[in-house]
Amino acid sequence: MCGITSYLGYRDAYPIVINGLQRLEYRGYDSAGIVLVDDEHNVNLYKTKGKVSDLKEIAEKNNTSGCMGLGHTRWATHGIPNNENSHPHTSNSGNLVIVHNGIIENYDTIKKELLTRGYTFKSDTDTEVLVNLIEEVKKQNNCKLGKAVQMALTNVVGAYAIAIFDVTKKDEIIVARLGSPIAIGIGEDNKEFFVASDASPFIEYTKDAVYLDDEELAIIKLGRDIRIRKINDDSVVETNVQELKLNLEQIEKGGYEHFMLKEIHEQPKAILDTYRGRLLADKGIIKMGSVDNNIAKFLNANRIIIVACGTSWHAGLVAEYLFEDLARIPVEVEYASEFRYRNPVINKNDIVIAISQSGETADTLAAIKLAKSKGAFVFGVCNVVGSSIARETHSGAYTHAGPEIGVASTKAFTTQITILTLIALKLGNLKGELSNSVFHHYLQELNLIPAKVENLLKINSEIENIAAIYKDAPNCLYLGRGYNFPVALEGALKLKEISYIHAEGYPAAEMKHGPIALIDEFMPVVVIATKKGHYDKVVSNIQEIKSRNGKIIAIVTKGDTTVKEIADHIIEIPETEEAFSPLLTTIPLQLLSYHIAVMRGCNVDQPRNLAKSVTVE
Repeated sequence: MCGITSYLGYRDAYPIVINGLQRLEYRGYDSAGIVLVDDEHNVNLYKTKGKVSDLKEIAEKNNTSGCMGLGHTRWATHGIPNNENSHPHTSNSGNLVIVHNGIIENYDTIKKELLTRGYTFKSDTDTEVLVNLIEEVKKQNNCKLGKAVQMALTNVVGAYAIAIFDVTKKDEIIVARLGSPIAIGIGEDNKEFFVASDASPFIEYTKDAVYLDDEELAIIKLGRDIRIRKINDDSVVETNVQELKLNLEQIEKGGYEHFMLKEIHEQPKAILDTYRGRLLADKGIIKMGSVDNNIAKFLNANRIIIVACGTSWHAGLVAEYLFEDLARIPVEVEYASEFRYRNPVINKNDIVIAISQSGETADTLAAIKLAKSKGAFVFGVCNVVGSSIARETHSGAYTHAGPEIGVASTKAFTTQITILTLIALKLGNLKGELSNSVFHHYLQELNLIPAKVENLLKINSEIENIAAIYKDAPNCLYLGRGYNFPVALEGALKLKEISYIHAEGYPAAEMKHGPIALIDEFMPVVVIATKKGHYDKVVSNIQEIKSRNGKIIAIVTKGDTTVKEIADHIIEIPETEEAFSPLLTTIPLQLLSYHIAVMRGCNVDQPRNLAKSVTVE
């Protein structure tokens, strides 16, 4: 949610900052703004409700000169989306300019105190309160900006990533973080610096980056090394410069109409990259250092608790079937947003697996900290190297999916399942639940999944034809059993997210306990009916739907004839083991949602009201 980008150096700041904002659009926002300071210390501030393209149109009719700039995309929390509430915000004197991601929970108390001291406010935001608090602290203590920011932040409650500068000093930016990510790009010989919510806005300029941890503040000054301090105790923090692995080609569309479609088609490679070096099928080995180094904890665990949100939660539900079926380890899957508030029972012999594409999900991070405080071993599964969850967990595994720009997760889901499948198979074999011959068979079959996904993507045009029939449906029902019940939930979520059609996922057997009342000739029902698993039961469910004139779109195993005779439409997937079927059945559901959304004229990559990374509650 929200995006920050900033430049300080010798280049023209405007194109760097505005392009950076465009790359951060995937994060979700409803307004945008930019501020530029030129050589004469003139401040040019432009902001608007709407898209970055709207901001660009406004800015380019005016002065965009200057080598110092801040940009922001805002997702409204305090104050409705409008021009006044958009960032950046300035202090009453006009000297301090700030952009802020997060929420200051005690802003109202601070605002009332500042009002008594003569401060006025143009917006309804907590951010304008924060910049004026910093100005007041700076004035009262006659201190430098970095010290004033540090002192002010010790008096706020909430989450933040901020970048702030004094317009009278064009060579310095202060950056701080608690709960929201922030990255600093370092130019050659410290002649230029970049600040952003992630590294994507500056990857063509530098490969050297610093990621702030929670409760850290960085003083960035031209010609000097970055200085980082702890906000609460003023202790010095060693600057850890990391080399970026991201490249520009990865975050461009590559000829596809939308990032989502590109990312759907990247899944064969993403799955392969995720198990590359880990799955040695010919040798009958799964090699995962993060699991191997903690194998006793996994083998002796009383249970596994999985915490996640959204699509990652659905991947966790698939993992529940995997761990219990293949390794016979009890599993509970929790919404991280509920887990953190319900005083959960956590023991030292529990393993908590936290799943997040971005590695920055606020609720999941809070759940991790709670689990650690109870003595549990916490294992992270995320995609973004150097993210907060990667640093906060005891150990973990990266999915290696590459950047996922589309807000609706696709390859994140399949690569998360891939990681969790590898762990479940490894533990199942070590615990003696899977014989060596069965284990080796599973490895060989898993090794074939990328090629099977590749073949499945070739039926894109067939799915597009089905989408054209149902693009105007007001509702849709998704049904699945066993391993494919979570896929039904995920399919329904995808349709809701990007097409705004109401959709619900259910275990197929639960249809008779309520949802069957909804079925008529206007209700499309997507049924996952693969040959292995509970096939006969699902066929019975399909017959019940058909007898009530429901329209059936069935996902079936290639060569199926029984369902073909009943369903209105069938989508065939290659045969595989039931445990691996979610890696295949989810693909046509992603494509179906995509095509329906496009036909409805929806913004597929940036659906309304949604953000890629939910970094606030």
